Amino acid sequence: MKLKAIILAAGEGTRMKSKLPKVLHKVCGQTMLQHVIDAAKKSGIEECIVVIGHEAEKIKRSLSSEIKTVFQEKQLGTGHAVMMAYDSIKEDTILVLCGDGPLITEETLKDMLDYHKKGDFKATVLTADLPDPEGYGRIIRDTEGRLQKIVEEKDATEEERSIREINSGIYCFDGGTLKDALPKLRNNNSQGEYYLTDILPVIRDMGFGTGVYKTRDYEEIMAVNSREQLAEVEAIMRKRIAKKHMKDGVTIINPEHTYIEKTVTIGVDTTIYAGAILTGDTAIGEDCIIGQNSRIENSVIGNGVEVQSSTIISSSVGDSTTIGPYAYLRPNSNVGKHVKIGGFVEVKNSKIDDYSRASHLSYIGDADVGRNVNIGCGVVFVNYDGKDKNRSIIEDNVFVGSNVNLVAPVVIGKDGYIACGSTITSGVPSGALAIARARQENKEGWVDKKGLSRE
Repeated sequence: MKLKAIILAAGEGTRMKSKLPKVLHKVCGQTMLQHVIDAAKKSGIEECIVVIGHEAEKIKRSLSSEIKTVFQEKQLGTGHAVMMAYDSIKEDTILVLCGDGPLITEETLKDMLDYHKKGDFKATVLTADLPDPEGYGRIIRDTEGRLQKIVEEKDATEEERSIREINSGIYCFDGGTLKDALPKLRNNNSQGEYYLTDILPVIRDMGFGTGVYKTRDYEEIMAVNSREQLAEVEAIMRKRIAKKHMKDGVTIINPEHTYIEKTVTIGVDTTIYAGAILTGDTAIGEDCIIGQNSRIENSVIGNGVEVQSSTIISSSVGDSTTIGPYAYLRPNSNVGKHVKIGGFVEVKNSKIDDYSRASHLSYIGDADVGRNVNIGCGVVFVNYDGKDKNRSIIEDNVFVGSNVNLVAPVVIGKDGYIACGSTITSGVPSGALAIARARQENKEGWVDKKGLSRE
């Protein structure tokens, strides 16, 4: 028997007031829909079927190739949405999930599936007690505490609206029973829609047991229907991610003012300061210091690295290297071990080998910089001739003085010295000193002759 998930993602989400489909809005860098898919897969689901409708093509493009989609042309309720996947429902266990509920965890789904199996239920609904249940369908139980029905808020009486236990919109079904029950759904309600909630009394009337699994963490079932709710869910997810890293041995100085996406990994004894933004497939090693307001995206940071108020994008930094403050590593910058990239240094599409240093105010673009190279203040790698980008090669132990322009393509040989203020347009042999600047000439009395004296 296979475990399958049907994920409802066809709604327009009008309260979001967005050109983007609701389920494609991101929480901690990942779409809400993808969060749900990930949780389903980690809970043991073998096949995911996403029901799409509004902006269907945009949603399909966001999904990986192994995710199956079915189309709901008219959004006529959650029951109708599940009907769209009718042909995919076999003698399996079917988990129905909401594409706008990104906080659901694999642990809760596993527990729910286990409860469903052990209770030999044909249908199980996930519920929670909410402090403010407004907007949710209410769970109505009989005198023995068993599920009697689920009432949507717009169809509920005042007494029913006072109930705090709500329907999460997440269900577990026996596939064969679900397939038999779906044609019996009716739309006898104020909206004229086919509610999936109505499938539970249908299954009960067929003589089968229905279960209720209540989660203790009501935040997990929070749905997003507005930008305000999106911000609330984002805050919860950020807190959850930060808590996990802290449990794993990471110090986060101010979790509420730190942004870390779910895909980021961080080693033990690393300290993250307030304002840090860590995104994408970023891996940070052990014993690092990530200073305030630093941004690291899709990058690999070694052990013992210190990054102060700097930006690193799609790059790598070796062990015991210091970056910043206010440095900028643009894509494809590969910095070695024990390197210093200082204040206001920009690196782009370059490799910098171990023990080299660019302490301040330099631009290193399209370059291969060797080991133990000094790049002085104000050095510019002139890599663009107006048509093409060209590379510079700086071999080991080179000293580049301040305010030097290296006009690519150029090769500076091993142990070479470049005098400050030089503009280098051709290669420098190993061990040579290159001086490329105009000779100074002082013209005595020039100011008085020109009548430029300020007295």
